Amino acid sequence: MNFSFARKLLRYSCIAATALFGLASLSWAQSSPLGGGAGSSVPNQSQVGQSGGTMNDQLQYGTMGHEVEREQTSAFQAFSKERDPAKKIQKGREFLMKYPKSSFVQQVDAGLMDTYRTQADWKNEYAYADRALVLNPKDVDVLTTVGWTIPHVYNPSDSDAAQELQKAETYAKQAIEILATMPKPPDLKDAEFAAAKARRTFQAHSALGLVYFRRQDYDNSAKELELATKDNPTPDQTDLFVLGADLQNLSRFSEAAEAYGRCGQSAGALQDRCKQSADAAKAQADQSKPK
Repeated sequence: MNFSFARKLLRYSCIAATALFGLASLSWAQSSPLGGGAGSSVPNQSQVGQSGGTMNDQLQYGTMGHEVEREQTSAFQAFSKERDPAKKIQKGREFLMKYPKSSFVQQVDAGLMDTYRTQADWKNEYAYADRALVLNPKDVDVLTTVGWTIPHVYNPSDSDAAQELQKAETYAKQAIEILATMPKPPDLKDAEFAAAKARRTFQAHSALGLVYFRRQDYDNSAKELELATKDNPTPDQTDLFVLGADLQNLSRFSEAAEAYGRCGQSAGALQDRCKQSADAAKAQADQSKPK
């Protein structure tokens, strides 16, 4: 096969594949114990305070603070436990309208972000992420989720496409910096914290790798995706596929074949394509050897 044609075909297939598989790896973006999102835990009475309403409640509702806090906690628990997306969205929006000053608002915003993401409603995902980050700019769950989503659903025809990629890059880099120095929450065991921290770090590097791939910066994309997949017990299949494409575009064919091979070992939407790409990369590696 003509190499120039093969490269053009490769680029097309990579973009098509990332669009096809963009939401097949939703496990990346689920809530974790790090950011305090509404999916991470449901507070008990001791966590929200047994001695009375919060300061916001007391200022806003006076002697009704105790009752309002109980109502808030009950409403937040109902939102957190809800699994039906439509009902969860309804409960979340009602909570925000009824308790705009609640200490749970940031967690509800983050929970709505996650729910809208599962519904492929990117506009609302980003809107509630922005709200959550106003209240907690260091929420690594929100930063990594949005940073990861943007390059997966990226459309170069959008008027703000370049700005969206820049936003994803900024969020992912911020998350990596925060994670590097994040203290362990007192309610998490060492192993739980290490696993959650590693998971989000892998996801942030995955986000950067996809951002650079979209910009056709294959060298930096490969570096980030190697960080996202190396030592990762469950590497993202798209990351391995795009890593193979990066290495192929860099004429590192043997390494590309290895990345595609790892991708082909995982069941998923890209398995057959990864196996085919691994064979093609091996053939290119053989052809490039000195004779």
